[in-house]
Amino acid sequence: MPQIEFINVSKEYDPGKKVLDDVTFKVEPGEFMFVVGPSGAGKSTIIKLLTKEETPEVGDILFNGESILNILKESVPDLRRKIGVVFQDFRLLDSKTVFDNVAVALEVADSSLEEIRSIVPNVLNMVGLTEKMFKYPKQLSGGEKQKVAIARALAHEPDVILADEPTGMIDPDSVDDVLEVLEKINSLGTTILMATHDQEIVNAMKKRVLRIERGQVISDKKGGKYRA
Repeated sequence: MPQIEFINVSKEYDPGKKVLDDVTFKVEPGEFMFVVGPSGAGKSTIIKLLTKEETPEVGDILFNGESILNILKESVPDLRRKIGVVFQDFRLLDSKTVFDNVAVALEVADSSLEEIRSIVPNVLNMVGLTEKMFKYPKQLSGGEKQKVAIARALAHEPDVILADEPTGMIDPDSVDDVLEVLEKINSLGTTILMATHDQEIVNAMKKRVLRIERGQVISDKKGGKYRA
């Protein structure tokens, strides 16, 4: 059973202007897939639809076989614990340490102090930030900030990580480190969906590539390149 399935999905923010137009694709458990295309193509909208930040006008979106559209408002937090999101701009709290930035994700889910003390060091170790645990965001490089964001997304052991341009605001030297972390997470069984416009990354990694232009799927290839 596909983990994610978009079925004839259309989305518009302004009447008559479709950001996504009859989009259909499936993602199997454990896949690593790039979603590529120019700015405004609809990449970020796919991520917002998956977390139910937005809803489509037409079509259906299935997650683990169940329609996201049927999820009640009070159950949306449960969905978002199964789908971790990593943003381009990190979205860290400058007044909190690395440890506390990750812990926040658990606190809002009413995790116990014991759980937090166990989980946070584990996920920070996974992304290689054990030694930075009690530093503040201003003391970190861009790449390290993004690793904190990844650790935060991992805290709930999600089925899927959605990464929205995760290398867009970090220096080139840190890009490989962040991608290595994402590949490691994927190798442990977590599905990765990464929206990007970085051609070099996509061409080098040879993963599945879903290309979108003007809201439509133009190509979908395994072991693909940025441009089919």
